[in-house]
Amino acid sequence: MFSTAIGRLRIISVIEGLSFLYLLYHSIYTKRILGVEDAIRVPGMIHGLLFCLFCIALLDAMLAHKWKLKIPSLIFLASLIPFAPIWVEIWLKKQSEKDQSVTSS
Repeated sequence: MFSTAIGRLRIISVIEGLSFLYLLYHSIYTKRILGVEDAIRVPGMIHGLLFCLFCIALLDAMLAHKWKLKIPSLIFLASLIPFAPIWVEIWLKKQSEKDQSVTSS
């Protein structure tokens, strides 16, 4: 899965999406309910690094598959919406399977 640009994007997208959901939960529960002000410092940095990796993987997939700007823009926008990366993962999986069937033929 790490051998293709879409495979790398899929893995990083899932991890980044989960870190975003964790960050939202953690910030609401720990910071707002418990009142711990520094609660999201470390999870926020981790999520930020994962988001940067996601952007790099998205650029890599865009260049490798010669996508027009529309597809990467939609994937990027989906990364900003909670649970939207699930739909991106489904679409990327179909693209990955399509690419594998073309190369194996």
